[in-house]
Amino acid sequence: MKNLKRVFSICLALTLCICQNTPLLAKKPKNSDVEDIGNRDINKGNWNFISLEKEIALGKSLAQEVERQVKLINDPEITEYVSRVGQNLVKNSDAKVPFTIKVVDSDEINAFALPGGFFYVNSGLITAADEESELAGVMAHEIAHVAARHGTEQYTKATLANYATLPLIFLGGGLGYGLYNAAGFLIPLQFLHFSRKAETEADFLGLEYMYKTGYDPTAFISFFEKIQAQEKKKPGRLAKAFSTHPPTGDRIEKTQANIATILPERGQYVINTSEFDKIKGKLVAFENRKRPVEGEKSNKPTLKRRTSGETEDSSEEPSNNDEDRPKLKKRN
Repeated sequence: MKNLKRVFSICLALTLCICQNTPLLAKKPKNSDVEDIGNRDINKGNWNFISLEKEIALGKSLAQEVERQVKLINDPEITEYVSRVGQNLVKNSDAKVPFTIKVVDSDEINAFALPGGFFYVNSGLITAADEESELAGVMAHEIAHVAARHGTEQYTKATLANYATLPLIFLGGGLGYGLYNAAGFLIPLQFLHFSRKAETEADFLGLEYMYKTGYDPTAFISFFEKIQAQEKKKPGRLAKAFSTHPPTGDRIEKTQANIATILPERGQYVINTSEFDKIKGKLVAFENRKRPVEGEKSNKPTLKRRTSGETEDSSEEPSNNDEDRPKLKKRN
């Protein structure tokens, strides 16, 4: 009888070992069910004492502050296109708030989203991207910050940690400012300066959102590689915008792993559209017009964005793709 029990124990132990090493039984990461995007509660269990209604009101106040400090691009064609790309991503996200998307006239390669869905895309980000899918990847990352409510969650944690010294947002109906110069804007620190854990989550969710929208998820990696190349070429140039992000190499590795393990294979993806090429060309032309005429002095330093394949001295604008349909790529 003792021998029988011993054999049974050994068999049970072997079975458990086999199960633990079986990929099919491995526990999936949190929020990895891409087919359920929009119906899942990605904020379940997170500390956040600010309601969605108050978050929208807060974001509106912060947006008014930002727009006093920046120059917006008001070209209807550009703003409508960028907003449409963003709203399509929002529809395929877990966000519970409406989004307002605007384009900032700045050559910095950056975008940021405030609590409540107030989203700003720098023109420099658009001209730095080679394809619409790269732009969509960065926008999806910022939408993920709003969907995960990182700004108000971080504020809640900071307030709970030091309740007596931090200004309360809705004290007396006004905003309490712990000002921080992030991305060139004076706004409260906690609403743009996220932890590396939050940035990693935004990478994960943003990758899912662009995949759900139909974009090639490998564009997420290709834009990381652009950032990595800029970091090596001109150390410090992107430090302000990406100082709180995980190291770019780590982000590339994690994204590659997530594409392989989380995202179901698809036959075709949207890579680029002729409309993106048109809008990018228009923005490059705007930037070039801001440059002083040869021999003319200017008090402001200006930059010309070079497009992919353009030589150091070239001033040619990128040629537009006349095809109306988006380019599709089949993954091997």
